[in-house]
Amino acid sequence: MNSPLSLTQEFTFDGAWCFFADPRALYYQGQHHRTYVGWLNSTGDVWIGCYDHLLGAYDTFLIRSDLQQDDHANPSLYIDESGHITIFYSAHNGSKMYYRTTRLPEDLSSFGAEMQLPANTDGHFGYTYPTPIYLSAEKRLYLFWRGGNFKPNFSVSSDLNQGEWSPVRTLIMDSGQRPYIRYASNGKDTIHFSCTDGHPNIEPYNSIYYARYREGAIYRADGSLIKQSVDLPLELTEIDRVFDGTSAQRNAWIWDVAEDEQGYPVIVYAVFESLEDHRYYYSRWDGAHWVTNEITAAGRWFPQTPESVTETEPYYSGGIILDHSDPSIVYVSRQVQGTFEIERWSTSNLGVTWSSAAITANSASHQVRPFLTRGSHDGQAILFWMSGDYIHYTNYNTSIRSLIPTSS
Repeated sequence: MNSPLSLTQEFTFDGAWCFFADPRALYYQGQHHRTYVGWLNSTGDVWIGCYDHLLGAYDTFLIRSDLQQDDHANPSLYIDESGHITIFYSAHNGSKMYYRTTRLPEDLSSFGAEMQLPANTDGHFGYTYPTPIYLSAEKRLYLFWRGGNFKPNFSVSSDLNQGEWSPVRTLIMDSGQRPYIRYASNGKDTIHFSCTDGHPNIEPYNSIYYARYREGAIYRADGSLIKQSVDLPLELTEIDRVFDGTSAQRNAWIWDVAEDEQGYPVIVYAVFESLEDHRYYYSRWDGAHWVTNEITAAGRWFPQTPESVTETEPYYSGGIILDHSDPSIVYVSRQVQGTFEIERWSTSNLGVTWSSAAITANSASHQVRPFLTRGSHDGQAILFWMSGDYIHYTNYNTSIRSLIPTSS
């Protein structure tokens, strides 16, 4: 955790999140040194909280009651350069995309009125998975989400306070499929994205794909131009296929993408040898090729399937995320003696070999879906994860736990 000592504790006793709306936690250093976190509770209320690193104190604020009892409705966060905090949220396939912004910097008690995104793509699937990304070189905020057409879409704002948004664009349009996608950025001029063909419950073999946006155009990992952004949407056949599920005769699901110190992409995802045998994979661009290696076996699905019931989400792995400040480090949730535990894995050779250390052990309940603080966190990144009972994405009783760096 880039710190000599760490403290494990409960951040909130009632909290959950899915794994496609990000960032869920951001560090901001201004008047205060704080980590801000968003979550959904077990009755569908949207919450935001913060941890003050200097005071060791917590604060929470209720954003909206009864949005939806469904972990797909968890919020995502954006903090501008002056410290104003914006939280985005929608129901799962919701009819509206909402957001609220603080009137004062770094002040959870000053959230303004609820606003709505003005438009969506055609279709009846609504809004899901908001992901805001700010590019300082453009001075614009990109908001990505899964839209009415069941595809990755985005709109751009140059002034959130005025509710100004560009017309909605579709990023990827692949016939009959719904790509699941993750995004990352250097915060300046580049947005990386990696996706699947669709849902592994539907697609016979999901592959993993990659491309990036930079200065008005879309590129492959080797820097070759695919098309100008005015010519979107993309087809999956146009972008890098990092893992070929058809050739491997395996299904896969994307978990995270990040940029390394050279600006090269790093991707982690799950590959399914079978429904009972999930594997975590690591693909890293070395400047000329994609280098792909398995990290570790992850176990089976983590939802607690009731007796005599067929599991409806057998592709729900415990979870894997990259440390975006050092993507040679990953945090995983994997099955250890029947229970899902959190571990830290690291590599010094692009993923060929790995070493690991336990974060949790001998837990009484499952520890799943880790997420590490994003932002320039000065070695103060907090690792968060869900802990407790999880039957289905509409039936969960989990807390959010945290590993907080402390000084020696």
